[in-house]
Amino acid sequence: MAYFTLLLAVLHVHKAWCEVTFWDTAVQLSETMTLECVYPMMDNLTQVEWTKISGTETVKIIVYIPNYRMYIDPNYLHRVHFLNSSVGLHNMSLSFYNASEADIGTYSCLFNTFPNGLWEKKIKVVQSDSFEIAASSNGYLSAEPGQNVTLNCQLPRNWPVQQVMWEKVQPHQVDILASCNLSQGTRYTSKYLRTTWSKCSQESLQSVIIPNAMATDSGLYRCQSEASTGEKETFVVRLIITDGRTNKHFILPIAGGSVSLLLVILIIIIIIFYNRRRRRQVRTPLKEPRDKQSSH
Repeated sequence: MAYFTLLLAVLHVHKAWCEVTFWDTAVQLSETMTLECVYPMMDNLTQVEWTKISGTETVKIIVYIPNYRMYIDPNYLHRVHFLNSSVGLHNMSLSFYNASEADIGTYSCLFNTFPNGLWEKKIKVVQSDSFEIAASSNGYLSAEPGQNVTLNCQLPRNWPVQQVMWEKVQPHQVDILASCNLSQGTRYTSKYLRTTWSKCSQESLQSVIIPNAMATDSGLYRCQSEASTGEKETFVVRLIITDGRTNKHFILPIAGGSVSLLLVILIIIIIIFYNRRRRRQVRTPLKEPRDKQSSH
């Protein structure tokens, strides 16, 4: 009985640890890195907290309450600032000056709003090369602005898939778009700035939809599937949002240039043909007098 109780306690701690360390965005460590945090709704803001999570300890970096003086931890004074404080209170992205390895870790951006209450985004700062280097694409998909783009991912059929995750991969940042636990039928609510649609089902073809595509949606998208046995499979697609007007402008000069080239070639041929014919006409009168003299 004591062993069973201990096992439950270990599982509870493991579950709590997984919840604490779960992240919405991974950011590459750099001296002037920015941790994006934008509240998507128009609720009234009552308080914002930026904290760093180190194991079981939580360090408050900034506490902001509208119409009150902002608190900044002395260790972060003159090292951090809000990126777009003039844009509005819903954008509380945090920028760093001279960040170092000491800034590696997990950060929490917590909004306290009315009437919807708490909204939290967790950002993991890691020391890494460009994220795009490790995510080479398996294929390409092109679409025009304004279209609803569907990205598909075929799940493995030779082992039971438990977890499926969609991410957008940028050189400096990875954002989770959708995550689904197929065995439990639970899904993750994305904190990504861009609205995406997805569903959590047992279907072998998993997809994520990007509505009303824009040029900024171009980039790498990664689908990761994991089995209950620990096996993993990754599929990466590069999305290219093209501009129809740009393509037309690119084709028209080529077509115009081709017509001009053909016209020049035609003129050259006509000139050569005309010159040859004129030479023949000039040579012919010179031969006739000689023929007449020979007849006499």
